[in-house]
Amino acid sequence: MNANHDPSTQAPATELLDRVDSPADLRRLPRAQLAPLARELRQYLLHSVARTGGHLSSNLGTVELTIALHYVFNTPEDRLVWDVGHQTYPHKILTGRRDRMHTLRQLGGISGFPRRDESPYDTFGTAHSSTSISAALGMAMAAKAKGESRRAVAIIGDGAMTAGMAFEALNNAGVADGRLLVVLNDNDMSISPPVGALNRYLAQLMSGRFYAAAKHVGKQVLKGAPPLFELAKRLEEQAKGMVVPATLFEKFGFNYIGPIDGHDLDSLVPTLENIRQLLDNDEGPQFLHVVTKKGQGYKLAEADPVAYHGPGKFDPAVGLTKPATPPKPTFTQVFGQWLCDMAAADQRLVGITPAMREGSGMVEFERRFPGRYFDVGIAEQHAVTFAAGLACEGLKPVVAIYSTFLQRAYDQLIHDVALQNLPVVFALDRAGLVGADGATHAGAYDIAYLRCIPNVSVACPADEAECRQLLSSAFAQDHPVAVRYPRGAGVGAAQPAGLEPLPFGKGELRRQGRGIAILAFGTLLYPALAAGEKLHASVANMRWAKPLDLDLLRDLARTHEAIVTVEEGCVMGGAGSAVMEALQAEGFTLPVLTLGLADVFTEHGDPGKLLAQQGLDAAGIEASVRARFGALLDGASGLKVVA
Repeated sequence: MNANHDPSTQAPATELLDRVDSPADLRRLPRAQLAPLARELRQYLLHSVARTGGHLSSNLGTVELTIALHYVFNTPEDRLVWDVGHQTYPHKILTGRRDRMHTLRQLGGISGFPRRDESPYDTFGTAHSSTSISAALGMAMAAKAKGESRRAVAIIGDGAMTAGMAFEALNNAGVADGRLLVVLNDNDMSISPPVGALNRYLAQLMSGRFYAAAKHVGKQVLKGAPPLFELAKRLEEQAKGMVVPATLFEKFGFNYIGPIDGHDLDSLVPTLENIRQLLDNDEGPQFLHVVTKKGQGYKLAEADPVAYHGPGKFDPAVGLTKPATPPKPTFTQVFGQWLCDMAAADQRLVGITPAMREGSGMVEFERRFPGRYFDVGIAEQHAVTFAAGLACEGLKPVVAIYSTFLQRAYDQLIHDVALQNLPVVFALDRAGLVGADGATHAGAYDIAYLRCIPNVSVACPADEAECRQLLSSAFAQDHPVAVRYPRGAGVGAAQPAGLEPLPFGKGELRRQGRGIAILAFGTLLYPALAAGEKLHASVANMRWAKPLDLDLLRDLARTHEAIVTVEEGCVMGGAGSAVMEALQAEGFTLPVLTLGLADVFTEHGDPGKLLAQQGLDAAGIEASVRARFGALLDGASGLKVVA
């Protein structure tokens, strides 16, 4: 990086921002100073994220909206609920956390998402999509039940609106009669000429007291003549529908306002003030449609918002650059290449993603096989049942989904796929710890929640080569199989060129030792091997959490005095539990030490440090084994094996 462009030495001027330590400070500013404040906040945000890494495009797009919401509403008494929450960096900066932004997403630092235990302004913990309307509605109805006058605002993106949960909440909110505002942050469409002065006028008109009062009086007068009332209602809907996509949300029982320019504070502030008045007058739930641009104010992010969605550290003056030496391929890239290769070899393969094309490595697959690529939106439940329908007709669906997101489709997984024993492959990305995204995105539970389902198998590749081979093994089966692999790169194992599978349900002995046998599931094989060298222990690469390789397990149980299991997943109900269940069923009574993720939600931070904290690096595995089986290692054990 060019030292002259080092972002750490070019902090922007923040004369106005320095005066804002809370939304109360913000509300004391004259309205004319909000636009200059937005410019300072955007530059500070760019400078900050360039130093730490994190979500950028989405946050640059919500600067003005964040300012306007805190300026108009009495936060934190009025509740703001940010959907997903990766667009809340401006919110964090304005709510007293500016001096901690340098710790963003780092171990011991502030989260990249809203957290209730981090700030009273973070009214609801989010990170998974499409939950905001449900939560905000709950808050609005709680206020009503308690006789409180506060308001609740859900800020949801156009992508998140594709999820069924959002529409379930809208359906409920339209008849619940709480002081609820839903703000649709639409950043997928360009701001065309109609979203300008005319639409600003229309938005303010439709949110104004005169419009609301006139509509109310008109309804009362015309109710006495039902045919005229129905005609007037239809005319209103058609008139609004000519300039705004209002009809859908009006049918849910909302008063639709917009679309308005989400970067125009002269439009946002008065419109929100009018909406606040409508809420206070109990005019029913309100729906504000704002149009924003991802990456707003930083030309490189505007041009490529996907690349700047979640960048690492970079120089804002230069932008993202390719590393000097090519990095090792990630597991996601291994999957993407396998998917293309297998699709070329088998016409039955179809690929499905719930709005994670880039994250799941399916860009090239979509380019090469557009007719066999399905992005179903942020709709994990639909994705799984959709795959089941495809499988019923003889196709071979591959659902590329993060481990943490498959949790959202658990009923569909059981009822629609497993119960019917359909051959669906689940490519589970982000299995195990994910680092900076923290507990909300960690794939800690998939082994436990999958292995208890009949007909479902679970593969745990140890490296890139095994990932490719076990994907082929999964695709060859006639029942559902999940292949779990972590975020990032592995050890750099060379991948085979072909599509040859590994044997189904079979592991391998990687190191012959004595006394203790370490059974490794997944990428922790390599720290287990390093620990095995120090302990003179045997080490097995189990490869499958279900079915277990019982032949290998029996051999190890007969020839060793203790078993240690290692997995990057929850201990409770995980692969170690499967081993203990199998040993008990086979009549073995030798002791078992299970190592994995503890029964806590793991914080965000560097993945290596987090694994070390959990005792899952080589030193930690060795220390745990010595602590439990020190006498055995010293040759003073009285342990006996009974079979």
